[in-house]
Amino acid sequence: MVTAISVNLNKIALLRNARGGHEPDVARAARTCLDAGAHGLTVHPRPDARHARADDVAVLAELCRLRDVEFNIEGNPFAPPRPGYPGLLALCEQARPAQVTLVPDGDGQLTSDHGFDFRRDGEALRPLITQFRALGCRVSVFVDVGNPDVAMAAVLGAHRVELYTGPYAEAFAAGSADVALAAAATTARLAQAAGLAVNAGHDLDQANLGAFLTAVPAVQEVSIGHALISEALYVGLDATVRAYRAIVETAAAL
Repeated sequence: MVTAISVNLNKIALLRNARGGHEPDVARAARTCLDAGAHGLTVHPRPDARHARADDVAVLAELCRLRDVEFNIEGNPFAPPRPGYPGLLALCEQARPAQVTLVPDGDGQLTSDHGFDFRRDGEALRPLITQFRALGCRVSVFVDVGNPDVAMAAVLGAHRVELYTGPYAEAFAAGSADVALAAAATTARLAQAAGLAVNAGHDLDQANLGAFLTAVPAVQEVSIGHALISEALYVGLDATVRAYRAIVETAAAL
């Protein structure tokens, strides 16, 4: 099984928003990624619109339909609508993405840095998951590696969990990833035993992705944005996406 690469385009949108106007063009970047072999696209439209916006969601949803690839929308299901942001459920109702990834990030967070506490948030999540499922979306929920309650995601109606890989990336950079990899593999197996498929994301890059996929069983999809866009500044977007495709294909062959 080849793990799917979903390119998160938020950093392209962030750069565009910093100057205003239309450049860099998010849709053009998306087409470049797909032409280079990305399996799908991801955006995380936050309520403050600092990254991808609602209009980006509509354009990318249509592109993914035309290319017959998966579109993944990330967001906090508890964040209320406000001007310029209709809410995650409304965005999914309009775009009908293949997957929605629920993430418990607050407005002030720089980036997503923790998963759900199912004991605290589970009953509030349950009806929302039901609503996303009714739209035909596969539902994935963001979880911390080592969460002993990961199987509760299945009880709540989720199809998948996305392992938060930030701590693993830090451990890998420090040269001591074995414990983090073992914990991720254990969490993945617990989820899979409950009938959940497993995604992963956050701070994965060309250096650490292969080791992760080799150690953690049957990862269906990785969502990569910040590192991929950063690497593309040096060698180009097409070459970078192709390099990630090579990594997942090599891992699948092992």
